[in-house]
Amino acid sequence: MRRYILTGTPGAGKTSILRRLDELGYNVVEEAATAVIAQAQALGENQPWTRASFIDEIVALQRRRQLEATGSVQVFDRSPVCTHALAIYLGWPVSPTLTAELERITSEGVYERHVLFVRNLGFCEPTAARQISFQESLTFEKIHEESYRAFGYELIDIPAGDPAHRVATVSSMIAHAPPQAPTE
Repeated sequence: MRRYILTGTPGAGKTSILRRLDELGYNVVEEAATAVIAQAQALGENQPWTRASFIDEIVALQRRRQLEATGSVQVFDRSPVCTHALAIYLGWPVSPTLTAELERITSEGVYERHVLFVRNLGFCEPTAARQISFQESLTFEKIHEESYRAFGYELIDIPAGDPAHRVATVSSMIAHAPPQAPTE
């Protein structure tokens, strides 16, 4: 089983790339943080990221989705490493739940070590779930890079550009990626 992570700064176009990959037949796993935020906002909580349980809720949903995902090749919209970056960005401590999940995905070699890092488009449009300025998104992008490198992943840049070209680049990288070495 090959599990690829597609990540990057908020508003970089990950969702558009993932929708197209899904149309092409890839098994795509949606972003957990957006789902947690949307569910809380539907219940009247405008800023769920301000409560202490927010990070652990994301981790629990990521884990459940990862364990339920099917297909020999899967593409994930973010991972627990992104949740680590989010905790750092929000100023939350790295919880025992997040630490345990990071240890699990590392020891089990859950995700491919090459991470598809979608670069920013030069702007960031706020949404109900993404209430961040472009300048803040660049800070968050840097924290993402640092988190992935700290956990031993190699970032493969998906540069800004035409959406069709970005999808073709991601698809080609997945199709031509060498097999991952087993974890010790």
